[in-house]
Amino acid sequence: MPQSHQEIYHRYVWAGMTRDADAPAAMFTADGVLEAPLVPAGHAFPRRLEGREEIRRAMAAYYGRPATTERTVNVDRTRYVLHATTDPDVFVVGLDTAFDGPAGASAMSLVQIFRLRDGGIAPLRDYFAPDEVA
Repeated sequence: MPQSHQEIYHRYVWAGMTRDADAPAAMFTADGVLEAPLVPAGHAFPRRLEGREEIRRAMAAYYGRPATTERTVNVDRTRYVLHATTDPDVFVVGLDTAFDGPAGASAMSLVQIFRLRDGGIAPLRDYFAPDEVA
């Protein structure tokens, strides 16, 4: 039985929180694309990754970097809205991620556009302020 958009999204979020690159990479199709169009060239977070193996490799490198911030995600205060589209394989998520850190509480708003194919994420476009992600 196919998973709902909400189930897929929850799996993706928790996969990313593991900081184990295999978990989110496994959710993509073999030729899937992870794209962060607002990220400038040379940023620590990759701008565009093509293929499950490139996603795995690049995210492992990103997760393996030393932490540049002491803030942590506050799951209880983080909110999202999942929007269905007329295309059953596409959904959009508006997300307000809440953080706690030494400087106090903060938040980052972003939009993610998922397109599914054969149960996997084909492209995912992640629109966030790159200066919020070190």
